[in-house]
Amino acid sequence: MITVLLLLAGLSMLLVGGASLVRGASGVAEAYGISPLVVGLTVVAFGTSAPELVVNILGALRGETDIAFGNIAGSNLANLGLVLGTAALITPIAIEGQIIRRELPLLLLATTVLLVMTLDSQLKGFNPVLDRSDALVLLLLFGIFVYIMIMDFFRQGEDPLLTTITDLSPQLENRTTRDWIFVLAGIGLLGFGGELTITHGVTLAEMLGVSTTIVGMAIIAIGTSLPELVTSIIAAMRKEADLCVGNIIGSNIFNTMMVLPISALVYPLAIPEGGTTDIITTLVFAAVLIPVFIIRGKIMSRTMGGLFIMAYLLYMYLRITG
Repeated sequence: MITVLLLLAGLSMLLVGGASLVRGASGVAEAYGISPLVVGLTVVAFGTSAPELVVNILGALRGETDIAFGNIAGSNLANLGLVLGTAALITPIAIEGQIIRRELPLLLLATTVLLVMTLDSQLKGFNPVLDRSDALVLLLLFGIFVYIMIMDFFRQGEDPLLTTITDLSPQLENRTTRDWIFVLAGIGLLGFGGELTITHGVTLAEMLGVSTTIVGMAIIAIGTSLPELVTSIIAAMRKEADLCVGNIIGSNIFNTMMVLPISALVYPLAIPEGGTTDIITTLVFAAVLIPVFIIRGKIMSRTMGGLFIMAYLLYMYLRITG
């Protein structure tokens, strides 16, 4: 029980620390005259992925690569299956923003590239590892993604999704000192919370007799995906479908092309047993969105949302029991 409570405390610190870092860093950036667009695309987007990033870096430094990989694989699955499905249950999701139509193919590309990188045993004949060269390729793809978003913004004017994202950053009200306090507090909470999460996540896996990959996918991943879940539910209730889906797809792009490769740069990540299947399942979830939003008139119904949740829960059940 103590282990579970400390693990939950670590996850809570990660969530509060990420929110504090976003609020403080946004205010500091605005104080130095940085454009709201840049703040939205960097500070806010990075802040929502900060819990996953801290857990992965600390896991890589400690050699707990199974937790690092499981955290990202589980977060991506939870975002597409659980978070998106829950949002669709609240209200049918209609897609209109142009960025969504671009982000989804980019997510499919990034996931496919990652899938190929996990096939070392089939392609090269040795144990699969996400090494530093693989990490650099993914980071280069992420740079292209950011470049496309910024250039599209300036060519065709403001997109509703980008406008809403940049609105998430707080307005500057002569509070630079307080913003710096938020930044430092956020960094401290992320570091301490990440350490608690890794330590007691490993302990819990040993107590339950399961792999650390499963703990990373089933507990830590869902915990670090709570910001996306809350944001998407609020967006669905406000009928802001573009923000809802953009938040989910954008988070998966950040996880795949930034968080995971940064972790691999720190320490090469061995692909755990079942890791390739996790990536394939993520790819299937993302690919299903194409006929949903094209053939079905760009609307994800409540029925489809329920099917996504059921498919996610079924896969996690099979993954854990298997």
